[in-house]
Amino acid sequence: MRQYELMVIVDPEVDDRQVGTTIDKFLQVVKNDGGTVDKVDVWGRRRLAYPIKKKDEGSYVVANFTSEPATAKELDRQLGLSELIMRTKLLRADA
Repeated sequence: MRQYELMVIVDPEVDDRQVGTTIDKFLQVVKNDGGTVDKVDVWGRRRLAYPIKKKDEGSYVVANFTSEPATAKELDRQLGLSELIMRTKLLRADA
């Protein structure tokens, strides 16, 4: 088991109140494989440094979790397939 930090930029069309629940649906992958979600921090809507998918804003979410490497890779893959997610960055926190 390793510790990871995940940063996600969610599409601004998703309501601010729904951002946390949207990310929780994806984090179920970690929970189902025996990992733990330690912290989910919703930063809220921020202006982007450059347009992504022709949008100037996005909702930032940072999540810390512990899981197996294969589970983290699967989570990142599923986030990449979603149209609601504009960008992801997955880092190993204990490196």
